[in-house]
Amino acid sequence: MKQLLYLKDNQLKEFIEKLFVSYRETFSDTKKILDKHNLGIAHQKVLHLISQYHGITISELLGKLKVTKQSLNRVLNDLIKINALKFKKDTKDTRKKHVYLSEQGEHLFNQIFSIQKKRIHKALLNSSSDEVLHFNSVLKKIINE
Repeated sequence: MKQLLYLKDNQLKEFIEKLFVSYRETFSDTKKILDKHNLGIAHQKVLHLISQYHGITISELLGKLKVTKQSLNRVLNDLIKINALKFKKDTKDTRKKHVYLSEQGEHLFNQIFSIQKKRIHKALLNSSSDEVLHFNSVLKKIINE
């Protein structure tokens, strides 16, 4: 562990590159499905978050994605066109909208998730328990969780 304290810039650059490539590969696996619906990675991220946080509000989505309202609206409108989303107004504050995946949205998300799950599952199965636990711990620290 002491070795980690003395990582050189080149080693850190290699680590950053591995993060980039792993992200790219994980998201490129789903390109065929997204292309069928004229969707991209931004749409996939929104579908993922709505799947994870049932009933998330628009403002919460904005906070998690760290994008502009305009960018999010474009993505939401595309997903509405393919009937992937449904909205419910908040019972206490009707200005707030809660977003859910429709049946079509759930189906689309499940197709995407099953492809990504294969890559991640394979990597985790080929790792020791310690590697998985430490990997998760390091990822949480990278995202300041």
